[in-house]
Amino acid sequence: MVMDVAGVLDRMRGVQTGLPDGDGVAVFNRVYAAVTEEVRRRLAAGDFADRAAAGELAVRFAGRYLAAVADDAAGRRPPACWRPLFAMRAHPGVRPLQFALAGINAHVGHDLALAVVDTCTATGRAPAGLEADFDRVGEALTAIEEEVRELLMPGPDLLEAADPLTHLVGSWSLARARDAAWAAARLLWALRGTGDARDECVSRLDAGVGLIGRLLLTPVGGGRQSSGSMTGEMSS
Repeated sequence: MVMDVAGVLDRMRGVQTGLPDGDGVAVFNRVYAAVTEEVRRRLAAGDFADRAAAGELAVRFAGRYLAAVADDAAGRRPPACWRPLFAMRAHPGVRPLQFALAGINAHVGHDLALAVVDTCTATGRAPAGLEADFDRVGEALTAIEEEVRELLMPGPDLLEAADPLTHLVGSWSLARARDAAWAAARLLWALRGTGDARDECVSRLDAGVGLIGRLLLTPVGGGRQSSGSMTGEMSS
């Protein structure tokens, strides 16, 4: 890959600069930049079993999101998993937490499995050789996702009015999405070289994750909750 993790962060900052604060892609981009910064910190600390392979996975993983952003900006069709977020990014009835989780769903549910296969191909190893570092990247995602839920979920005084939101965000699990991504990566690895069979599997994975994204972005009303504080709190 041309980029390294620092280059990925620079690209994400560039994406952020061009977007309004409340834009749905901007909300997810802030979350993902925080995840990537945490991965960079863990790489520097030697927390991964294979630093080079983990860095390769992080860059290839991020590259798929950045490619989707570039496709949308250029008027090209991004993968189906990303289309709900791009289509709903300015909807006043969608809350920042929904945007964040819809982006995580698209990226983990679809992009992560493909990034694992890409990394295995580039580094000459089977998925089993990446499993430990896959789990460590997942730990960084989980830590940030928990923080995002705490920062962007309405307070106790608003929970009754936000019952639809509580139901929506409570029905999606990052842990289950990560498990599914690992299973999908192993399947796609086994299907490499099969042509149509692999392509159909990727297409159906993309469509299924996109369906979940559309559900996560169901408008719940109540106006926008400011997401500006998340930037400062997550980067502190």
